[in-house]
Amino acid sequence: MQPQGEERFQILVGTAGDSYPLMDMVTPEPDRPDQTLTDYVLVADYRTQRDPRQVHRQRQFLKELQAKGFQYKVKEDQEKVFFGIRADSRIFSLYRTLLMEPEGPAPRVDSARPITVPDTTRIRIVNFILNCRTAAGDTFEDLVKDGVFETRFPLHKGKENLKRTWARWRNMFRKQPIDDIRNYFGEKVALYFAWLGWYTCMLVPAALVGLIVFLSGFSLFNASQISKEICEAHDIYMCPRGDHRRRYQRLSDTCTFAKLTHLFDNEGTVIFAIFMALWATVFLEFWKRQRARVVLDWDLYGWDEDQEEVALELINCPDYKLQLHQHSYLKSTIILILSLLMICLMIGMAHVLVVYRVAAAAVFSSSALPFLEDQVTTAVVVSGALVHYVTILVMTKVNKVVALKLCDYEKSRTFSERESKFTVKFFTLQFFAHFSSLVYIAFILGRINGHPGKTVRLAGLWKLEECHLSGCMMDLFVQMAIIMGLKQTLSNCMEYLHPWLSHKCRSMRGSEARDPELRDWQLNYRLNPVYTFSLFDEFMEMMIQYGFTTIFVAAFPLAPLLALFSNLVEIRLDAIKMVRLQRRLVPRKAKDIGTWLQVLETIGVLAVIANGMVIAFTSEFIPRVVYKYRYGPCRQGARSSADCLTGYINHSLSVFHTKDFEDPVRIKGSENVTECRYRDYRNAQDYNFSEQFWTLLAIRLAFLILFEHVALCIKLVAAWFVPDVPQSVKNSVLEQKYEVLLGKLRGGPRQLWGPGLGPRATPASSSSLRSTDV
Repeated sequence: MQPQGEERFQILVGTAGDSYPLMDMVTPEPDRPDQTLTDYVLVADYRTQRDPRQVHRQRQFLKELQAKGFQYKVKEDQEKVFFGIRADSRIFSLYRTLLMEPEGPAPRVDSARPITVPDTTRIRIVNFILNCRTAAGDTFEDLVKDGVFETRFPLHKGKENLKRTWARWRNMFRKQPIDDIRNYFGEKVALYFAWLGWYTCMLVPAALVGLIVFLSGFSLFNASQISKEICEAHDIYMCPRGDHRRRYQRLSDTCTFAKLTHLFDNEGTVIFAIFMALWATVFLEFWKRQRARVVLDWDLYGWDEDQEEVALELINCPDYKLQLHQHSYLKSTIILILSLLMICLMIGMAHVLVVYRVAAAAVFSSSALPFLEDQVTTAVVVSGALVHYVTILVMTKVNKVVALKLCDYEKSRTFSERESKFTVKFFTLQFFAHFSSLVYIAFILGRINGHPGKTVRLAGLWKLEECHLSGCMMDLFVQMAIIMGLKQTLSNCMEYLHPWLSHKCRSMRGSEARDPELRDWQLNYRLNPVYTFSLFDEFMEMMIQYGFTTIFVAAFPLAPLLALFSNLVEIRLDAIKMVRLQRRLVPRKAKDIGTWLQVLETIGVLAVIANGMVIAFTSEFIPRVVYKYRYGPCRQGARSSADCLTGYINHSLSVFHTKDFEDPVRIKGSENVTECRYRDYRNAQDYNFSEQFWTLLAIRLAFLILFEHVALCIKLVAAWFVPDVPQSVKNSVLEQKYEVLLGKLRGGPRQLWGPGLGPRATPASSSSLRSTDV
C-alpha cells in the first residue's frame, strides 16, 4: 500500500554554512524498483483485523510513519498480517549531513542523486524511529503489549557468504571474517566476535602452561615424599569425621586422593598463579591494541556515541529537546541499599548450600549403601556442586529481573547509559551467585569446626562439614571441575539445542506462501526471536567463564584448557545461532566493548587476591616450605641424605586422645585405638592452637601481602610496557587531523577567519595581537 495524499514532514538539510535550518519537503517519490527492498517487517495477528480499535491504532501508527517519509505494503497469510516498511533514501541524508562528514562543510542534499546507505545503518535508524513514542504517547512495545502488533524484525538479506565461511562447524579452526560480520550485524557484534577470537587465541599459552603444571604432578605421582608417607601410614588413625557410623580410618586409605591432590597442589602452582596474573594483563593490553587497529580501519576511532544518539533523536524529531545528565544521591543510596540486600541474599544462598552439605553428610552417613558410607565426603562435594549449579541457573533469572528493575528505577538518560549500568549491576549479582560457594570452600570450610571432642554444630544438631582428608584443595578442585564442566558442556548443548528445536517446531507451523516476498517474510518470522540483551547474555557468559579461568586457577590449572575447548565451540555456536536460527540482530555502532573492559580489569585484580589467598590459606604450599626450612631434616641449611619433607605428615597432624571423646565406646574399633590424628596445629594437652599455628599464620599473611604486591607490580609494569594504542594508529590519527586542518587552510581562509578577515582585509588592530591571544 502506497502513501495516500500529500503528507508533509520536516527534515534538517545542510547548507553551505554551519547551521542546519528546518525545511519543509513533500513526501519523497517512491524508490525505483531496484530499491524497494523492505527495511523492517511488522507482524500482527490476523484476529486483530476484526477489532476496529486495534485496526485504528495500527493505521494511526503507520500514518505517522508515512509522515516521516516511510512507505509500507501489506501482505497476509492465513494467520498473520505482515507490514513491510521501507524508509526513503533521502531520509538518511540528514544522518550523512550530521555524522558521516563531521569535519568538512555540511553538504547540501541533492534529491536527484540517490544516497547509498549501508544496510546496517538503515536498520539502525529505522529501528530507532520505530522505538520512539507516537503522538498518542505509545511506544511500539506498548502496542505489542496491547496486542496491536505481535512483533517486528529486520530481514536477513545477503547472509549466504557468512553461512558458507563462518556459520559452519567445519570452519571451527578458520579465521573469522570480522569485516563481513561488521557489514552484516554491525560493529558491536563484530567487536564481540573479535574479542572472543582474541581471547581464544590468548588462551593457548595459558592452557599449555596449566597443562604442564598439571602434568608435572604426574611426573611426581609416586615420587612425592608426602604421598609416600601417607600411603605407608598404616598405623596412623584419623579421628571420626561424621556423627553416624563413626569409625577410625587409616591415613593410608587416603593414598589415592593424596596422589591426586599433588597433581594441582605442588610447587608449580605458585608460578602458574603469577603467570596467570601476568597473562590477564597482557591479554587486556594487547586486546586494547587490537581494538584500536580494528576501529581505525572502520573509521570509528573518533566516533562519539552521545553525538550518534542525539543525531538519531533529531532525525526522528527536529523539535527534540536535549536530555541533560542528572544524578540523584537519594536514588543512588536506595539502589546501593537494594544491591547490598541482593548481595546478602547471594551470600545467604551460600549458607543454604552449607546447610545442604551438612544435612547431606548426615543422610549419606546413615545410608545403607556401602559406597556412600565409605565416600561420604566425595558424595557430599559432588552433590553440593550439582545443587550449586542448579542454584546458579535459578538465581541468574532472578538477578536479571532485579537488575532491570533497578535500572528502570534509576531512569537512565540513553539506552547506552542504561546498558552500562545494567552491566555493572547484573555482573555484580552474578559474581556473588557463582563464586560465593567457592569462597566458602576455599577459605571457610573446615576452619570453624573446632576439634574432635568439641565440635561446632549447626543449630546444635549437625556437625559442620570438614575438608577432605587429603586437604581442602581437593574439595575446591572438585567443585571447580564440576561447575565449570557443566557450564561448558551442558550449557552449550542447551544453548544450541533449545533454539534449534524451537526453530524446527516454528517451521512446521503453517504453510508457505506462493508469493516469494511473503514467503521470505514468513521464513524470517519463524526464526527464533532476539531481544535487547541477546548479545549481552553472550558477553556475560564469557565474563563468568573468564572469572573461572583466572580467579581460582591456582586450584584448577586445567581451567584455561577447558575454556579454550569451550570457546572454539562457542564461536561457531553463536555464529550458527545468529545466522541460521535467530532473526537478525539490530546492528549497533560501537568502537569498543564498553563496560565489559572495566569488568575484565576488575576480574584481573580479584584473581590476584583470590589466588594469593588460595596459595596462602588453602594450599599446603606454605606449611611445606616452613617445615622444610624450619622443622625438617634440612632446617637451617643442614645437609641430609633424607628428603627435606621427611616427617612432614606426622608434624602436620595434631594428636587427640580417644579417652577425651564424650562417648568413645560408640566409635568402631575404639578398644584398640588410644589416640587419633586430625588436620590442624593444636597442642595434645589442652587442644589449643600451638606455636606452629601462629607461626604459620604470620607467614601466610606475609606471603599473601608479598604475593599480591609482586603480582600487582608485574601487572602495572606490563600495562606500562605495552601501550594501549599502537604508534601506527596514533600516527594515522594524527595524519588525518593534519590533512583536515591543512585542507581547511588551503581550501579557503574565509572558513578560518570569516568574511572580510582574509590577508588582504586584515584589520589594523589584528597586527597587535600577542602570541598568547592566538
